[in-house]
Amino acid sequence: MKYRFCTYGDPVLRQKAEIIRRIDGAIKALSGDMLRIMQDRKGVGLAAQQIGQTIQICVMDIPPAIDVAVPDGPRLNPDVTLPLVMLNPVLVAKKGSQRETEGCLSVPEIWAPVNRAAEVTVSFLDIQGVQRKLHAHGILARVIQHEIDHLNGVLFVDRVSPVKKITLAGKLKRLRKEREAELGLRIADC
Repeated sequence: MKYRFCTYGDPVLRQKAEIIRRIDGAIKALSGDMLRIMQDRKGVGLAAQQIGQTIQICVMDIPPAIDVAVPDGPRLNPDVTLPLVMLNPVLVAKKGSQRETEGCLSVPEIWAPVNRAAEVTVSFLDIQGVQRKLHAHGILARVIQHEIDHLNGVLFVDRVSPVKKITLAGKLKRLRKEREAELGLRIADC
């Protein structure tokens, strides 16, 4: 299936995703397509809105070399099998804090520091429809929070400090205008 990759200014990125009620062949195919798109674009996570879909599915794949607290250290999440597909994910607990620079495939060329929880527990369905609960640390916790934000119509630039948002305003306006031109419409305020 062909998908349109959505970038800043596209209204679909601001839509809240609908709960997946049935896991069928189309959902399984979508998860595989999402993993391929994410890998092709050299990302570590992808939510359905980023390819124009408004259902609660996200995928992630963290290279073991960056799933560490210190370079060449042990993995922070050794019990987590990656890549990971989450359907209907819900954060059930957060602990600690971390401030790291984030980027997003849908907000190209922009990187900014964002505060996130250092550890999270998330409840979700896996692609087989089994209810799971996962506890994640470090970058995996960050990616989970980032992708769940997407499913709720929230972008990482919404979470940057007010001062940083002012410094990014020109770039964001340019991205929005480029997307408006691609879509052939005027978007009031994304």
